[in-house]
Amino acid sequence: MKLTPELITATGSYLNPLQDREMSLRGHKIPTIENLGVTRDQLDTLDLTDNDLITLGNFPHLDRLAHLLLSNNLISRIEPRLAFSLPRLTTLTLANNQIASFAQLAPLARFPQLEYLTLIGNPIAREKYYREWVVWKVKTVRVLDFKRVKDKERSVAKSLMETSDGRPSTLAHSLSAPKGGEAEGAVPQQRTAAEAIAMNGAAGRLMTKEERKRLEEAIDKSESLEEIRRLEERLRLGYAIEDSSSTANKKGKK
Repeated sequence: MKLTPELITATGSYLNPLQDREMSLRGHKIPTIENLGVTRDQLDTLDLTDNDLITLGNFPHLDRLAHLLLSNNLISRIEPRLAFSLPRLTTLTLANNQIASFAQLAPLARFPQLEYLTLIGNPIAREKYYREWVVWKVKTVRVLDFKRVKDKERSVAKSLMETSDGRPSTLAHSLSAPKGGEAEGAVPQQRTAAEAIAMNGAAGRLMTKEERKRLEEAIDKSESLEEIRRLEERLRLGYAIEDSSSTANKKGKK
């Protein structure tokens, strides 16, 4: 079932026991998040448990939303710009989904207020150093998988994942590296070279491994929503496409 404006309007919202304004869209087999602008940013809690979501993303800017419940879906990807859409998210429940690598969790580090995080039942939760990596990467988290994060645990995680001068350790790099060509926030390439050229108005070529890695690092460091969108689109295409400014500079040198 699609998440249509009509479904959202018909569902309505209510005050839950915590006196938060909540909407429950459980069990509708919803495949994609869409049309949530209809809520007019009036929700504190959104429950999308027991659906068929694959990607966690495509939210409008919702300043008020603090609690997002997404257990028992098929989520394997989190959009890099999600934190810009949900800046006040405090609770994220992703139990029993399909997140399988640390790279797929990396966007969670951008949330400024994320304190309660649940990832049990995902393949990643069975990996060695899972808890240490998450505690280190998502520095705001206070409760992970219903277990409070203690100061000693933070210290251990930091000693494992950081060097003495504050840079990611060799272990952190190896865990964070995308698996099998996977990239943080990347989706399968769906456009041909001709489509990429038509879309961007310039000749393109396939990225080298080094170029893709640099682009992934740029996405991770970006703070502007527009910059993330631009870089993510280039990564999704899989083509290195010259900027018009670069082309102009090359012509000027001839």
